Amino acid sequence: MRLSSTPVKLGAYAGGLAVAFAAAFTVGSALDPVTDTAAAAPAGSAEHEETDAGGHDDGHGAADAATPPAGLAVSERGYTLAPAAGSLPAGSSVPFAFTVTGPDGAPVQEFTEEHEKELHLIVVRRDLAGFQHVHPARDAAGTWSVPLDLAQGGSYRVFADFTPAALGEGLTLGTDLSVAGDYAPEPLPAPAATAAVDGYEIRLAGTPVAGRESELTFTVSRNGREVTDLEAYLGAFGHLVSLRTGDLAYLHTHPAQEAHGDETGGPAVQFATTFPTNGSYRLFLDFAHGGRVHTAEFTVTVGAPAAPELPASDPAAHDAIPHED
Repeated sequence: MRLSSTPVKLGAYAGGLAVAFAAAFTVGSALDPVTDTAAAAPAGSAEHEETDAGGHDDGHGAADAATPPAGLAVSERGYTLAPAAGSLPAGSSVPFAFTVTGPDGAPVQEFTEEHEKELHLIVVRRDLAGFQHVHPARDAAGTWSVPLDLAQGGSYRVFADFTPAALGEGLTLGTDLSVAGDYAPEPLPAPAATAAVDGYEIRLAGTPVAGRESELTFTVSRNGREVTDLEAYLGAFGHLVSLRTGDLAYLHTHPAQEAHGDETGGPAVQFATTFPTNGSYRLFLDFAHGGRVHTAEFTVTVGAPAAPELPASDPAAHDAIPHED
């Protein structure tokens, strides 16, 4: 996906006493027209924390990348995420079915495995609660299915992360899912350097900055002792999903270190992540220990890149310029 714009065309003519200028500027988006996102409220507005919008927020202006992040469109490169139903009843184990259709309109049958799975499905409520990372099963007709925990009503965002074999490149498509029941949005937790889950404490170190690679290190402890036998899970010791607040733009990051079979590691798991814009993000770290997968959640504030330093003016050079009296 790329944003493109036509050049600004300036026309000028002299009329003796006046000069007039005409200009035209057009911005086009390469996002597939089949999309279920809209422009977000500006940072600081009352709608900012609760909007279902799909634009940029949190002051994401100056740091915007040339290529929009993933997960904002339901279609891309001719591939479409097509749920069997756009609304579901509430429940702790609700069947969810969908297909991924290709450029020919038929369900895609051939995928390239990434991190030991053909497709990763991420589900989260619009307030960034209820995160789930699951792996559906695909039948012979190309329909994927998986039970979801939808105990709380509200609007959910569903992301399908996959690589079509015919394309040879990874895609992340997103769509909204409505779940029956009262929706009581939870406030976004404040940024913190530690998180607790299932008796584990996870410490986060690193200073994320928009527009460039940021190193994040998560250190896992339990009962005051660092965990040095993290288990291999999907080819690594950890998986990191980052979602931008507001539009829920999606980043799925894996550590550079691979892990397979009976390999163990820890206590630290490192990621190199490039956040597309400054603002607030919710981070979800999956790690395996004790035969179970655990998910630690963090809120982080990504800073804007430093402004480039302007060269200092040279008074001597200024004086050397001839001036007309």
